Amino acid sequence: MNTSKEQKRKVLVTGASKGIGKAIAITLAKQGFNIITHYNSDEAGALETKQEIEKQGGSAELMKFDISKRSY
Repeated sequence: MNTSKEQKRKVLVTGASKGIGKAIAITLAKQGFNIITHYNSDEAGALETKQEIEKQGGSAELMKFDISKRSY
């Protein structure tokens, strides 16, 4: 994906602190997406995912929320 930083799309990856979510977040970051790294309780794991993405030159931010709770 060849886009400038200003044109990169953001992707919210739920459960990105471990397992499949982490693998998806890292893979999408390698493809040039800015990653919103979702976690609910594993802040250390989410931070590790964020740091791994940034170490590889990608961009990520953390977002904590309980996806099972619906609020307006």
